Amino acid sequence: MAAPGVRKADKEAAAAAKATDKADAAAAPAAVDKKAKTATTSNSAAKAGARKNKDKWKAKEWYQIHAPRMFNEIVIGETPSADPSFLNGRMAEVTVQDLTGDFSKMHIKLQFKIVGTDGHEAKTEFVGHDLTSDYVRRLTRRKKTKTDHVVDVKTADGYMLRIKTMSIADKRIQASQEDAMRAKIGEYLTQFAAQSKLADVVKSIINGDMSKDTAKACHIIIPIKRIEIRKSEILRKGEGEPESIIEAPAPAPAPAAEPVAEIPAVEEAPAEEAAEAAPTADAEPKAE
Repeated sequence: MAAPGVRKADKEAAAAAKATDKADAAAAPAAVDKKAKTATTSNSAAKAGARKNKDKWKAKEWYQIHAPRMFNEIVIGETPSADPSFLNGRMAEVTVQDLTGDFSKMHIKLQFKIVGTDGHEAKTEFVGHDLTSDYVRRLTRRKKTKTDHVVDVKTADGYMLRIKTMSIADKRIQASQEDAMRAKIGEYLTQFAAQSKLADVVKSIINGDMSKDTAKACHIIIPIKRIEIRKSEILRKGEGEPESIIEAPAPAPAPAAEPVAEIPAVEEAPAEEAAEAAPTADAEPKAE
């Protein structure tokens, strides 16, 4: 038989365990309710965020991006914005093919920066050009020498322009030849820019005349195969706005009207002749 003190301790332990079970049972619904509240709050926040994003897009309007006067102010794209002032500083990039339709110039990318708006039209200015990376990779092959050079020039109308050239030689050339070629390229480009306006410089870059003339200037050092104007960048604006360098497309001639064939008039016979020629119903056939 157990002692009275032992029985009393067992009863107290059982009572304590029962109280703990009741506390756990009461805390479980509270924890579930807390989790449910947290999940509801998260869902509400997500819905509010999605609603806010939808409201932002509803508040935005679309603006047409126009190229500068140098490229006949052609529409080059569209961009959304909630406020016209947010457009200032945005960059737009198109290829020469997009502007002129010339497939051979698809590797030349022109870069424009938005500088203002007029209604729903965004005005831009030319900031530079670049060549596509795949075109540059096709030019650089094994057993050839690629020589890069950077020249800062000033045009006749006060624009500061940075021009980056890339020379491709069919064979290995010496370092002294590369240095002499860089000096010749810098001399030619500086003289050419000083005698030309920005519009003329950009036009010669696009149509390839600058590349050809620069290569010819380097022939006294080494018969270079080709020199590409890899990149250009306007460092400082000059005086006035550059003139247009793209010819406006001629209006399509109106289709000529087809001549209407004249129907010859039918001459009416005199009334007397018509009466004689018409057989009368009362006339009897002649007996044979």
